[in-house]
Amino acid sequence: MKRFLAALALTFALPAAAAPIAIERQFAPKSALVDARFEASDEASNAAVDHEAWGRFLEAYVVAGPTGINLVRYKAVTRDDKAALAAYIASLEATDTSALARKEQLAFWFNLYNAATVKLILDHPGIASIQDIKKPWDTAVTTVKGRALTLNEIEHGIIRPLAKDARIHYAVNCASMGCPDLARAPFTGAGLGAQLDAAARSYVNHPRGVSVAKGKVTLSKIYGWYRDDFGKDDAALFDHIRQYAAPALAESLKGVKKAAGYEYDWALNAAE
Repeated sequence: MKRFLAALALTFALPAAAAPIAIERQFAPKSALVDARFEASDEASNAAVDHEAWGRFLEAYVVAGPTGINLVRYKAVTRDDKAALAAYIASLEATDTSALARKEQLAFWFNLYNAATVKLILDHPGIASIQDIKKPWDTAVTTVKGRALTLNEIEHGIIRPLAKDARIHYAVNCASMGCPDLARAPFTGAGLGAQLDAAARSYVNHPRGVSVAKGKVTLSKIYGWYRDDFGKDDAALFDHIRQYAAPALAESLKGVKKAAGYEYDWALNAAE
């Protein structure tokens, strides 16, 4: 009740347009290492995790949708491929992440998060949104190094504090239309920088990421929830966006200092 009253007070203290996203930001998960056992890395290591099984799954079931968003053919996944997905996740669970270089670790966590999310959806057939699942982000979905982990813990308790890179928000997919694409190929340590840049460009240049109409800019709520990851203020946020914007979008963003609004679509990213 105290948190609700504080949020309500904040609503009346802010301009009407700013209040909703400002309040949501207050309650968005913070970046903080969930367990010290995930902090260590071996930067001299050339070890690479095998993500071939995940690659086969993505190639078979992720398709480009009519609006330019990657969709998943959840209903088409065979029993054998569901078993293969579970086996792939189990193989990741057996990985000693401390023996990996940091980039390889991040690729590992991106792929594990995305694979575990897809499995979560497959385990709940018929839903219209991941939000239809009870506590989808706060229920343990995997165990690594003996530590049970939720999706929130992987994203906000491992990936964000280890990476300290705003581009990670373009790599994790929450099975929703408003989310950055589920990539059609696994992330790899060797190609991570280029993959994150490509994911950033894809999202920034799609209307669900950034849209401009009649001189007003609407942003994905991702930029509101995690604004501090993109910079200390709105100016830094728009500098980040312009870095990945195509020429036409960059031109329309000239002189823009603040978003007029924020949106997010929680509908399931299903192809059927």
